[in-house]
Amino acid sequence: MKARVLLSLILLCVAAPVARAGDAAPTAPPAPPSCELPAYLLTSESPLPKVAAAVKAGKPLEILVIGSRSTTIPSSENSSYPARMEAILKEKLPPPEVVHVSVEIQSKKTAEETASTFVKLMEAKTPTLVIWQTGTVDAIRASDPDEFRSAVTEGVAALQNAGADVVLMNLQYSPRTETMISAQPFLDNMRVVAQEHGIPLFDRFAIMRQWNDQGQFDLFSPSRGPELAKQVHDCLGRALAQFVFDAARLEPAQQQN
Repeated sequence: MKARVLLSLILLCVAAPVARAGDAAPTAPPAPPSCELPAYLLTSESPLPKVAAAVKAGKPLEILVIGSRSTTIPSSENSSYPARMEAILKEKLPPPEVVHVSVEIQSKKTAEETASTFVKLMEAKTPTLVIWQTGTVDAIRASDPDEFRSAVTEGVAALQNAGADVVLMNLQYSPRTETMISAQPFLDNMRVVAQEHGIPLFDRFAIMRQWNDQGQFDLFSPSRGPELAKQVHDCLGRALAQFVFDAARLEPAQQQN
């Protein structure tokens, strides 16, 4: 029961909440906050060679996002971060480039449970790049950190053996649940796995904490309405698109300016 409540609280941070009866409608939509981030949060020393090769050869760029409910925005899928990332990539890549982002939801599954599906999933999808969002369910369930690391290691190996580049995406930041779960062991273990396999880690936790601490988003308030979810997802999609560009080491001539 406690784990179910925690998961619900965390999902509220970027999932659109349902408006309560009697809530006053805003007189005007809030101004979009800045998506600015320090450069170190958008760069990686680990490359994405298959993405770079696909872009250079003018081949379709197939991206698969594997995540949980926080990957989506109910009734507003075009505003979710995978959709926003796809839109930004299409804007930046040359006009003939084909970019397709698909999403595989593994709701309420641990890293071990999710990784067990990868062999069949990769046979069906054959993506160029897999972005694996994980860690939240394991942190909520207080999974053994060493077992979590082993599961992530096995999952990454399965994705790489199937021929895909891999980006790991860690937990989302939630100031409302920060003292209720121990996120650090899972953040640390994901960073270790990324380093061991030479793959990029998109630090969603640090990025969202940066936005919250700088006042760009109020992630503590549960009553900001669906616009908060859309704004956060838009910024995440922009950040992730830039992160992929940088990790793929694309030259300026390969981008549409």
